Amino acid sequence: MTLASTLVAPESAAQRILLIRGHKVMLDADLALLYSVETRALVQAVKRNAHRFPADFMFRLTEEEWLALRSQNVTSKGRGGRRYAPYAFTEHGALMLSSVLNSETAAEVGIAIVRTFVQLREMLSTHKEFAAKLEALERKIGSHDQAITGLIDAIRQLMTPPAQSKRPIGFIATDAAPGKANK
Repeated sequence: MTLASTLVAPESAAQRILLIRGHKVMLDADLALLYSVETRALVQAVKRNAHRFPADFMFRLTEEEWLALRSQNVTSKGRGGRRYAPYAFTEHGALMLSSVLNSETAAEVGIAIVRTFVQLREMLSTHKEFAAKLEALERKIGSHDQAITGLIDAIRQLMTPPAQSKRPIGFIATDAAPGKANK
């Protein structure tokens, strides 16, 4: 059992992954908790190494995004809460944090976080494959439904009795004049 497995359970890290602006991210406070550092220390380390965190590694939440998160998660809105919107780190940004924080714990946690992102990506691809197979099955069933409906209609037509004609079936002899034979 590695240090990372004792510090970060994959389920714990996966629960902290959010979808913001179309990216799977983790917030600075959640990462600080996983890395066992204060949020303020994590943000200071990021600011000292800003060149290592391009826009696709990290971004700051807008006021609207932050308010939406605060309303979803019951958090302190008065004293004791955060004064600034949090930073959101993508998978690459979370990994870069482990090199910036530069500790054995940070390295282990970084590896665990990357593995969590990989597992999440694999789960999503499995669900996409399953969804595609289900859609193909629905299309196939739809075409079978049309064929079955056609068969049922044909059987119903065969089961309905034919309309009775007014004229009887068979040869009907007409009365010929007496004494003349029918030829």
